[in-house]
Amino acid sequence: MNKPALNPKFFLMYVANPLASAAFYTQLLGHPPIETSETFVMFALIPGTMLGLWARHTVEPAASGSPGASELAFTAPDVQAVTTTYNAWRERGVVIAQEPTAMDFGYTFVALDLDGHRLRVFARSEQ
Repeated sequence: MNKPALNPKFFLMYVANPLASAAFYTQLLGHPPIETSETFVMFALIPGTMLGLWARHTVEPAASGSPGASELAFTAPDVQAVTTTYNAWRERGVVIAQEPTAMDFGYTFVALDLDGHRLRVFARSEQ
């Protein structure tokens, strides 16, 4: 029996105000969304991967999780890129939950979006 291949290519985060979140993510990602409405905003990330920001009050079935229970992680090519991103985000007023630090998997920091979703930037450790 052939099973269809399932590929996770859409990441959805439930937000209070998709248009406000769109402005926040436009600054962080450096490009505007490809789709915008009052209740949903879509960003193209790398080819074939999308980030959706969905108005929490319109999600069906109703969402029960809370922001901060998971992370959206961004890979950086090296430690300097992590530091540069940290400085740029901090200068924009992005809330920082974890200052840049070396961990067992690499060099990292964690920021929060407008709804408290965790945004991790990291460069993997040299293996």
